[in-house]
Amino acid sequence: MTPAAPEQLDLTACDQEPIRTPGSIQPHGFMLTLSPAPALEVLQASANLAQWTGLDAGQAAGKPMARVVGEAAHARLAPELSRGALGARPLYLGTVSLENGAHFDVLAHLWDGLVIAEFERVDRPQPADFRHLYPLISDFLAKVNQHASIPALTDLAARHVRSVTGFGRVMVYQFDPDGHGRVVAESKADDYDSYLGQSFPASDIPAQARELYTLSPIRLIQDANYQPAALVPARNPVTGAANDLSFAALRSVSPVHLQYMRNMGTLASMSVSLIVKGKLWGLISCHNATPCPVPVEQRTACEQLGQILALCIESREDAAELQFRLDVRRVMVELMGHLTKGSDFLENMSRVFPELLRFARAGGVAIVADERIMTYGDTPDEEAIRALSTWLALQGHTEVFHTSHLAASYPPARDMIRNASGLLALPISRIHKHYLLWFRPELVQVIEWAGNPYEKTAPPGAPTQLSPRQSFAAWRETIHGHSLPWHQAEIELTVEFRSALLGIALERAEQMAELAEELGRANKELEAFSYSVSHDLRAPLRHIVGFSDLLLESNGAENPDRRQRFLKNIKESARLAGKLVDDLLSFSQMGRAALRPTTVDMNDLVSACIDKLGIDMGSRNVDWHLEHLPAVCADPSFLHLAVYNLLSNAVKFTGGRDPAVIRIWADEGEHETVFHVADNGAGFNMDYVHKLFGVFQRLHRMEDFQGTGIGLANVRRIVERHNGRVWAESVQGEGATFSFSIPKQTPTP
Repeated sequence: MTPAAPEQLDLTACDQEPIRTPGSIQPHGFMLTLSPAPALEVLQASANLAQWTGLDAGQAAGKPMARVVGEAAHARLAPELSRGALGARPLYLGTVSLENGAHFDVLAHLWDGLVIAEFERVDRPQPADFRHLYPLISDFLAKVNQHASIPALTDLAARHVRSVTGFGRVMVYQFDPDGHGRVVAESKADDYDSYLGQSFPASDIPAQARELYTLSPIRLIQDANYQPAALVPARNPVTGAANDLSFAALRSVSPVHLQYMRNMGTLASMSVSLIVKGKLWGLISCHNATPCPVPVEQRTACEQLGQILALCIESREDAAELQFRLDVRRVMVELMGHLTKGSDFLENMSRVFPELLRFARAGGVAIVADERIMTYGDTPDEEAIRALSTWLALQGHTEVFHTSHLAASYPPARDMIRNASGLLALPISRIHKHYLLWFRPELVQVIEWAGNPYEKTAPPGAPTQLSPRQSFAAWRETIHGHSLPWHQAEIELTVEFRSALLGIALERAEQMAELAEELGRANKELEAFSYSVSHDLRAPLRHIVGFSDLLLESNGAENPDRRQRFLKNIKESARLAGKLVDDLLSFSQMGRAALRPTTVDMNDLVSACIDKLGIDMGSRNVDWHLEHLPAVCADPSFLHLAVYNLLSNAVKFTGGRDPAVIRIWADEGEHETVFHVADNGAGFNMDYVHKLFGVFQRLHRMEDFQGTGIGLANVRRIVERHNGRVWAESVQGEGATFSFSIPKQTPTP
């Protein structure tokens, strides 16, 4: 195959060239495609076969390999080709000598249904000597630990590769997310131009070329002026398609790229891929002004060094990434600590504005809560922020939105480039227009390109075979309207921060719901209190007034028994009113006084309550059944009041029984201890059990059983303050059982 005529070069579509199936090879060696072992029949040969072996390529097809390369070479290669070690990557099989005395290093790999054997011309008859590989790698590894930074490591690698290959210039070239490359390290001879710090546009190495560099880690062009040697026949006999030479060392390259090299003053080049975490991080790119062969042992050494450099880059980047994430997370933890202290969410956010700036490395921050806007640092004005938040809401951005070039997405941002070229927007509500906005100022960037990347067409009169960029002279571009890019860790941790904020909001909602429930309960208690004041407390006071009037009306009447009865009723009514006030005061204190938990001997506590009740029981016949009770951790004063109320109730509602039987026992569970008080008294209707522990709730007539209706409410409040529960069961007319639990952990004071 002859090279394309200059006027045939399509310089605008080099990113669509079939670079994996060029149909030809570089002519510093020859290629045979073979059927798999053991047949090893020649299926194709490069057109330059006659130059190296004296046998025409067209005559080689269908012959055994021995007929093409000679019996001696066949005897040397056949065992290597037959032992099943071939894969997609070329394997060095050794050095062979043909019958004409020419020596070749042989590489082979299995791909596209063929054994692809490559014969590279060398001057030596002996195999490649890899002994110098180990000192090179050993020296590089010894110096790696002395150079912690990536720039220092890449500089070290550039110098090592140049010393091995003898190229005039070796660069380490790093790709950015857009595919542009920047020279981060360089080692060169004095008479070579320097590209250190300069950038090359992504079009210089199109996406398909970068993909191929990822698959095949090394590529060599010995002489940019070579004439390619086509494969004969042109198509793969197995697949019927053009041969895929992605992994072939002799693969021919694009004529556009060859012209690119010549324009750059480079006639030989070699590239070693730097693969970090499975992606193409960059290249070790070697240039020479004259043709330069690089034997297989030197290429292997450079490939190994590139792999070590890639591992070093990965470890450094991982360490830097981890440190960055730790720093951002540390600020986030500090933020969350402040945000949980107060009840007003927006007020809390405004108190941590400095930490919010540090969290996102921003110049300004704003909180938008519907029409309310709070700002800190260097931000756009409120009207601009309000319009921006409206735009975000209309765009439906319900997740984190970020950009380092806001004007490209939101044209009005052109008027606020100075302090809002970059935006990180965090929606903090799915219902309302609530946003947390971080703004980054403009970061004016000056990029030094190796030639003008926008010079797409050749000037009038220029030869048509020249590439779009004829010059590689430094060309500076100033970029406006962009901010410092948002780090991936900042975006991910912002998402995490949003989840934490929603968690705080949910906790606040739960607290409000709990408060609402408590308020509802308090309102019911207040209603009961109002009823009590209007009914229960009014009744004894009315009795006092009524009997006092009777005393006044009977003034002078000589009936001492009647006067005594009036005074007794007045005294009893006053006592009942006082008891009601005392119980109300006690109930109020249950919700305010702090608990002082300690170990309580329940046997002693119940015995003390029974002794206290004995004064009021008089001569009643009460049969107490007290089982052994376990100790608990509780406030002894409060617990004494609760137990006393339950036992007092049992005594009161067994007033019509002789004997009254009251039983006290306990059940121990894994997490709580449950105490029971059972009696054989009047009991109650279970249809109304839900009212039993309410304030001033009675299930019996006051005339039948005296009381204020506060005792059981006190029991419930005391038990719940200990994180326990209280309930009751009954059969009306047969008695009732009241139960309460005390957890086995210390209650919260």
